[in-house]
Amino acid sequence: MRKRIAILFLSIYLCSTTEAHELLKIPVVFQHFLEHQQEDPQISAVQFLQIHYMQGNVKDKDYDRDMQLPFKTAGEFFTSSATPFVPLNAQIDIQYPDEPIQIIWSLYKPAFIFSAYQVNIWQPPKMS
Repeated sequence: MRKRIAILFLSIYLCSTTEAHELLKIPVVFQHFLEHQQEDPQISAVQFLQIHYMQGNVKDKDYDRDMQLPFKTAGEFFTSSATPFVPLNAQIDIQYPDEPIQIIWSLYKPAFIFSAYQVNIWQPPKMS
């Protein structure tokens, strides 16, 4: 029973916050493919998908039906956010260290750079 409830809540979440609800329109693809096959019996499934998904939104005689296919329109999108429960009387304790932190400073010695390379920096820009 718990597994079924978890699957139910997961599917509700996915369909409401992602584009997974577009997968519910897959039967429309098969119906529309059959409609195209009635008009042209030689059309293959690859040609059908190429016409409807690779050529953009072509306004032809069945444009309204084409827009019912999955992933053709940007549907109603809304966001949801889950905030964790934080009690009103929450208290944060910061623990300071018992001993003072010692910082050890060291002198940094830069790597030796040959002076001929440093001259190249000061050259004026050249036009090519």
